[in-house]
Amino acid sequence: MIRGALLIALAALLWATTGIVAKFLFTGTELQATTLAFLRLAVALPFFWLLMRREQRQLQNAHPGAKPPGSSLRQLDLKSFAPLAALGLFQAIYQGSYLLAVDLTGAGIATLIALCLPPVLVAILAAPLLGEKPGLLTIMALITAVIGTAMLVLSDMDTSGSLRLAGILMALLAALVYTGFTLTSRYASTGTPVFTTAFICFFTAALILLPVVALRGGFKGVENLELQHWLMVAFIGVVPTCIGYVSFFTGMKTTPATLSSIIVTLEPLFVALLAWIFLEEVLGPIGIAGAMILT
Repeated sequence: MIRGALLIALAALLWATTGIVAKFLFTGTELQATTLAFLRLAVALPFFWLLMRREQRQLQNAHPGAKPPGSSLRQLDLKSFAPLAALGLFQAIYQGSYLLAVDLTGAGIATLIALCLPPVLVAILAAPLLGEKPGLLTIMALITAVIGTAMLVLSDMDTSGSLRLAGILMALLAALVYTGFTLTSRYASTGTPVFTTAFICFFTAALILLPVVALRGGFKGVENLELQHWLMVAFIGVVPTCIGYVSFFTGMKTTPATLSSIIVTLEPLFVALLAWIFLEEVLGPIGIAGAMILT
C-alpha cells in the first residue's frame, strides 16, 4: 500500500505542473481552456495506446495459447467496459464544470469546493459502496488535509470576486464528478490492466470534449501556435496526463479510495511551491500555515 500511496503522490505532483505550464500558454496565446483540455488528451492517447499494446503482448507472452483477461479489447464485456467509459465521462465533465466554475466565481472558490469536498464525499461513500471503513487516523488525516487545503486556497482567494450561484453550483458539480471518478477508478482498476484503463478513459473523454470544443469555436487560432507553445502542449499531454494518470491508476490498485483522496489534496501544495519557484508567487501567512498543516 505504501508503493501505491507514493504513486498517487507522484501523480499529484505531476498534475500540479499542468497549471504552471498552462499559465505560460494562456499568457502567450489565445488558447481556450477547453481546447487545451482536448489537446492534452489528443497528445496522450497515442502513448496510452502504445503502452496498452505493450501490456497486452506481455500478458499474451506470459500465457501462451490462452487469452488472459486484459490481453485484448475484444475481451471486454459491457460489465467491464461500462466503468471504464464512466471514468472518461467523469473526466470530461469535471474539466468542463471546473473551468466554468473558475470563470464564474474565480479560481479560489472553485478550487476550494472542487478539491476539498471530494475527500469528505469519498470518505462518506466509500464505506457503503466499497466496504472501506475509515479508522480514527484516517478521519484525522482527512480533516487535516481539508483544513490545510482550504487555508492554502484561501490565501490566494480574490475576496472582491462575485460568488455567483451558478459558479458555485458548477464547482459543486465538479466535486461530485471527481468523487465519482475516484470511486469508479477504485472499482474499475481492480480487474483491468492499467494502460487499458487509461486508454479507454481518456479516449472516451476526448470523444466527449471534441464536439464541445468545435461548437465553442475553440480550434480558431490553433494554427498560430508557435513551436514553444506546441512543446508546452506536448509536455502537458505526456507528463501530467500520461505519466500522471498511469501513476494514479496503478496506485489505486492497492490504495483505499479514502486514503487516495487525501493524498491527492497534496496537489494544491505542489502548485503553490511550483508557482513560487517558476512564477515568483509568494504565499501569504494563511497559505504558509495551510502548507505546514498539509505537509
